[in-house]
Amino acid sequence: MTLTFPQAQIDEDAREAGRLLFAGETDFLKGVVAMDGMPPADRLEVCFAGRSNVGKSTLINALTGRKALARASNTPGRTQEINFFTCGDSHYLVDLPGYGFAKAPVRTVEKWQRLMKSYLSGRATLRRVFVLIDGRHGAKDVDEEIMTLLDKSAVTFQAVITKVDKPGAAELEESLQRTRAMLARHPAAFPEIVITSSDKGMGIDTLRGIIATLD
Repeated sequence: MTLTFPQAQIDEDAREAGRLLFAGETDFLKGVVAMDGMPPADRLEVCFAGRSNVGKSTLINALTGRKALARASNTPGRTQEINFFTCGDSHYLVDLPGYGFAKAPVRTVEKWQRLMKSYLSGRATLRRVFVLIDGRHGAKDVDEEIMTLLDKSAVTFQAVITKVDKPGAAELEESLQRTRAMLARHPAAFPEIVITSSDKGMGIDTLRGIIATLD
């Protein structure tokens, strides 16, 4: 059976659950540089992964309605910690360091990679990883590296296409085809993709609803 990875859809109950979840208090909790600094695994958590400058911080800000909750950097690789945010009393939102072309010493990059691998394989409350893919470019080899890691860690991940308002229709369709072809090679991939634009608010309510209704 070949998966086509259609655009994710949610019903009104999920939409309302997402609205209620993100209408509550959302705060930065802590930045973590080692596994022994992780907060208690006492609630469901989702995390966001993606190439540097794919728009992770901007997407988290759009989800939470907080313009400066997650700080975006113009320098690729600047985010060096795993950043935890509380979403009400029930969820953690987790921002992973950007991967690919990080402007940092090799030893520092290797340390981040070890930390991410330990987190992804060892966090029992992690329900889903959202792998962000730039809609202007589609999935690249560096994205496949983390998808393979998620396969090995048996962690379900879902592709979130960002910045879909930036490319033209033909360019976006080519990016989506490239991304779907890559996802089809990975058993841990969730069979629907989420189409978003943080600037336009597109897909934000869908992503909120997905997070709110995870078990």
